[in-house]
Amino acid sequence: MLRNFLTAVKENLIYVVVASLVAGLAFGQVAGTGTRSLLKAAVLPVLFLMIYPMMINIDLKEVINLRRHAKPVGLSLIVNFAVAPLVAVGLARTFFAGNPAYAVGLYFIALIPTSGMTAAWTGLADGDLEAALVAMAVNLLAAVAILPAYLSVLVPASVAFDPTALYRQLAQVVVLPMVAGNLTRRVLLRQYGSDGFTRLKPMFGGLSSVGVMLIVFIAMTMRSQSILADPVASASTIVPLVVFYAVILVVGAGLGQTLLDTERGVSLVYATSMRNLSIALAIVVAAGSVPAEAILPIALAYILQPPLGAAYMHYRRDVVGEGLTLREAVADLV
Repeated sequence: MLRNFLTAVKENLIYVVVASLVAGLAFGQVAGTGTRSLLKAAVLPVLFLMIYPMMINIDLKEVINLRRHAKPVGLSLIVNFAVAPLVAVGLARTFFAGNPAYAVGLYFIALIPTSGMTAAWTGLADGDLEAALVAMAVNLLAAVAILPAYLSVLVPASVAFDPTALYRQLAQVVVLPMVAGNLTRRVLLRQYGSDGFTRLKPMFGGLSSVGVMLIVFIAMTMRSQSILADPVASASTIVPLVVFYAVILVVGAGLGQTLLDTERGVSLVYATSMRNLSIALAIVVAAGSVPAEAILPIALAYILQPPLGAAYMHYRRDVVGEGLTLREAVADLV
């Protein structure tokens, strides 16, 4: 029964996040000081519930295969840490000039690339799964190392941002769960073998999804008053997110088509268009030096990212795989 519940939460994460977002905003309008204190105390345990199971599913040993996949991984690093930040800065200046907190949320989305779904979508779209796994490990380690330095440059002066404090938060909410998850992975593989571990993996993803559900609810409850003070401006944050994902998808697909074979091109698309929203969410909620309102763009990105992954997968499998042009595929649907 627990497995079915966790699977259902993971498979319906878009709806779960939307429900948690709405419920948190509504509950925040009536929650008292005592309730808010309890929710604040629950933040770190819930963050661990969200990040630790996800880290069990990430195999950091894939870094040793870097040389074999140097080209797609190198391109993913260029897109994720050169192109994506520039796109985010342009969008932040255009859409969030009067709200630096939302700009910070967009920067976190841009600077923490790849997620567990990078590998899943790559496999479903018949891409190079090993290249995707190597890109995931390398990009995650790179993000942990350089995130505070990037943010110290990008975050507006009006925001009291402390890079040193962010390094401490990264250690708490990313590095420690990463180490614990890697050790747990080794123990489980030794005890149950590869097949047994594969059967357990969906449960870890489900536990992480439950953590996402809870942390979105807590964060929205805590910041409900400020977010709903200007609901139109808050809702409009979805627009730059759509533009950001569209630009990164086009850049990744273009580079893959031009410089890589088909399978590695697919892995490049998913290593750049998928962002690690769980880690971004965890850092923003835990870090006292980051504006709490930065949570909203990240929560809304949960609504956009899965459909994007699915749409490109169907394009690769049902359009390109069938030898159709996009116009022919649309005509068939009509």
